[in-house]
Amino acid sequence: MSLNAVRLPANEAVRESASSSQSALSECVSRTVRRYLADIGDTSCDEGLHALVIREVEGPLLREVLAFHDGNQSRAAAVLGINRATLRKKLAAHGLL
Repeated sequence: MSLNAVRLPANEAVRESASSSQSALSECVSRTVRRYLADIGDTSCDEGLHALVIREVEGPLLREVLAFHDGNQSRAAAVLGINRATLRKKLAAHGLL
């Protein structure tokens, strides 16, 4: 078992293997959030878990989509389903401009 891995209780392991209809991305998010929750235990997340996840995921998402489209912001915005101005605002907020 790797250092960051979390051993799932038997019922969780069954549920995870039965979730083959989930996308690979969804499964990755589920595993990561489950591991994060196990790591923090009862410690509260001051900004809220939703805000934390969005903040942590949005930057790499923007960076990868922009790189995939060779820096073309118009194409990246279209793929993301957002306006180019919104993309630029998000890129600036994440220090990616």
